[in-house]
Amino acid sequence: MENTQFKRFFGALLTLLGIAVLLFACVAFLSDKPVLGLTVSKWESVVPFLVGTVFLLTGVNLVSRG
Repeated sequence: MENTQFKRFFGALLTLLGIAVLLFACVAFLSDKPVLGLTVSKWESVVPFLVGTVFLLTGVNLVSRG
């Protein structure tokens, strides 16, 4: 029982973190100015996009299986 609740909580946390990182990647890709104090070029914004996608998919998978 506790394992299922932990999986759902951790999955929700990963999902929210993935959404936040994906939003950051999108804003960094579209902006020419520094975003949150970070200067990210067009090609460097691919890395947070991939990390956010992995977090989002992992979180959704944990929530659905939990």
